[in-house]
Amino acid sequence: MKSRDNTTSDPELRSLYSLLPSLNDLLLDPRFSAIVQAESHSTVVRSTRAVLNRVKREIAEGEHTLASLDHRLAGLHLAVAGEIDQNKRYSLRRVINATGVILHTNLGRAPLSISALEHMVEIAAGYSNLELDLETGERSRRDVHAEKLLLQLLSIKTRTIDEDAADSTKAAVVVNNCAAATFLALNSLAEGAEVIVSRGELVEIGGGFRIPEILAKSGARMREVGTTNRTRLLDYENAISADTGLILRVHQSNFSIEGFTERPTLQDLVALGKRKNVAVFNDQGTGLVSSLEDLGVRAEPTLLDSFRLGVDLIAASGDKLLGGPQCGLLVGRVDLIDRIRKNPLLRAFRVDKLTYAALQATLMDHLSEKPVPIVSMLHAPALEILRRCEWVAGQVCSGDLFAEAVPVLSLIGGGTAPAARLQSSAVSLRHATLQPQALLRALRGLDPPVIARVCEDAVLLDLRTVEPEFDVKLVLLLRQTAPASVAPHLPSFDHE
Repeated sequence: MKSRDNTTSDPELRSLYSLLPSLNDLLLDPRFSAIVQAESHSTVVRSTRAVLNRVKREIAEGEHTLASLDHRLAGLHLAVAGEIDQNKRYSLRRVINATGVILHTNLGRAPLSISALEHMVEIAAGYSNLELDLETGERSRRDVHAEKLLLQLLSIKTRTIDEDAADSTKAAVVVNNCAAATFLALNSLAEGAEVIVSRGELVEIGGGFRIPEILAKSGARMREVGTTNRTRLLDYENAISADTGLILRVHQSNFSIEGFTERPTLQDLVALGKRKNVAVFNDQGTGLVSSLEDLGVRAEPTLLDSFRLGVDLIAASGDKLLGGPQCGLLVGRVDLIDRIRKNPLLRAFRVDKLTYAALQATLMDHLSEKPVPIVSMLHAPALEILRRCEWVAGQVCSGDLFAEAVPVLSLIGGGTAPAARLQSSAVSLRHATLQPQALLRALRGLDPPVIARVCEDAVLLDLRTVEPEFDVKLVLLLRQTAPASVAPHLPSFDHE
């Protein structure tokens, strides 16, 4: 409907505005009595004003006729009650991720395991030995709670060194994300010095995080080598000088270069660094522990590869393919980690007790080979997902809502293997009266909200990223977008 200016010079507008009740009249309305008795006066006043202002905006924008405004005003008590309920909700809410993007940054990346959740609750409920050595009674470092487990995991999985050797030659530190880890390492180890990096790795990731700008902010001087598509080992070697502080290798997040390309292997860079006595810093990024080759995803670097090859310092994310909380991991030579620990900025980037609790539990899950949600989603069989989609579609396909199971491709997300796709299935939804974008908004308005995507005039719910235990809940939610005549009975379904 055509928008109007908010002006009382329009007679039609003036007549509509004149129908609006005053705040005091509404509070005395018998239909408001239950609200006034149940809520504080300030809450009712604030919510009622918000609703009245919303109605005024609707009038100003030409959304009402006399009949529609009468209908709107008749339900003001319901609108105010809804406003009060909405204000009681947390803005940060649990959602159902049906996008098919496993590591969806907008949706919080990796979901935590049951072990991580339980350990967080335990630590949050009281005091903890965050920086206390229980044996000596003296103050200790907070990163000891994750350091030993991380080194154990890397040492055992790579079978490169025994646990005692790992404790003596390697160390680790935890900060609030991988971007902070990269900045802190550069600032601690290469401030005022040159950092050699390939032009093909001068990437920008989400949120405007650009490698050249981070290098500049850290105080290091960037020395670019090679070209966008081809960088040779000799390019690095020729750039090394007395001013060289680090050789930097960056994960090519969110994009891939194909065709006439070349870059040295990480093993070659490590060998060059040792020969020239220059530390190699690998921003591995994803925290991937095990190879994804069984999923058809090849050449995706792992945290284990970097550790096994003897990279001097590695940075990785905790909330990507490691499957833990948001944090940045730095693991490498003891002398380099010691220099990083002496940087006063570490205190600004450190994480809290809940992050350590979740990270510690996640690392223990990996060590004991317990299921980690992100790993389970990656390896969920396509046939099992198809079977679940067929069941959900069969439960909600009725009345105005048409649903069917269709083949789709899931994304790993989080900057990992951007060209890779995983075979999956989705519930395709079409509504008799709602356009796809309107249906998408309706799904986001459910409780909990369902986040989906649109493809070819249909809304797709990829169940790879929906935990199987949510299937029944998803059916109940989808039925809210269908006519009330749909039978509420849910036949049993075996998820196993």
